[in-house]
Amino acid sequence: MSEASGCSGNCSSCSSKGSCSKPQSLLEPANHLSEVKKVIGIVSGKGGVGKSMVTSSLAVMMQRRGFSTAILDADITGPSIPKMFGITGRAQGTELGIDPRLTSKGTEVMSVNLLLENTDDPVVWRGPVIAGTVKQFWSDVVWGEVDYMFIDMPPGTGDVPLTVFQSIPVDGIVIVTSPQDLVSMIVKKAKLMNVPIVGIVENMSYLVCPDCGKKIDIFGHSKLEQVAQETGLEILGRMPIDPTLAALCDEGKIEEMPVEYLEGAVEKLEALPKRKFEE
Repeated sequence: MSEASGCSGNCSSCSSKGSCSKPQSLLEPANHLSEVKKVIGIVSGKGGVGKSMVTSSLAVMMQRRGFSTAILDADITGPSIPKMFGITGRAQGTELGIDPRLTSKGTEVMSVNLLLENTDDPVVWRGPVIAGTVKQFWSDVVWGEVDYMFIDMPPGTGDVPLTVFQSIPVDGIVIVTSPQDLVSMIVKKAKLMNVPIVGIVENMSYLVCPDCGKKIDIFGHSKLEQVAQETGLEILGRMPIDPTLAALCDEGKIEEMPVEYLEGAVEKLEALPKRKFEE
């Protein structure tokens, strides 16, 4: 059924569901009080590459440019976003939905450890439960009006990234890598799911000597240019090993980051085209 003949695009409430020849969307509806204009997934092929650091840095930088930002922490078994922003206590809810917590500068955050009795309680859940929680973070949280939502996803290509790609209208993903990491698997998965790749960020790219200012390749020569050429990805930036930034994260003060390493990334995000319904 076409839009001209009355199709709303919402298959869940359609009387022809199951018999319609039109491909059915698996997208979950957002909370009716939410208006999220852009959704950016932050992904990595493996853990330990600083994906949450990049997620938080992008949210801070976009917020400084006057955009309203939010972070959906989809790394259910390894949540770290609240700690980076110094958020403690539990999220509250009403009959309208769950209210996200706000950082000191106004970024909205929802993470599983904001719902636990103790924030350091381990989450030992099976895949379907974790995937369902991520969908609830999208549909049950009252996000309000958000210009850019960043989804911090767990590493790899398992249940959660698949759920996010299918259930949430992702406008693009940023791939985070380290100098010796390989990203071919996550690139192939994104292309298979027809998810646009904004580009690639290399974290822990180098260390600046505090005495002479020389850049030191701690993990050896970077393969970023080679990876970018082989995959056709755009390099969005390189983040060094910065003890000051790491200390701010440990103290819950990432919003005080003095250096913005990802200017190329935020410029690319600002240039993303609007969705069809926004034009």
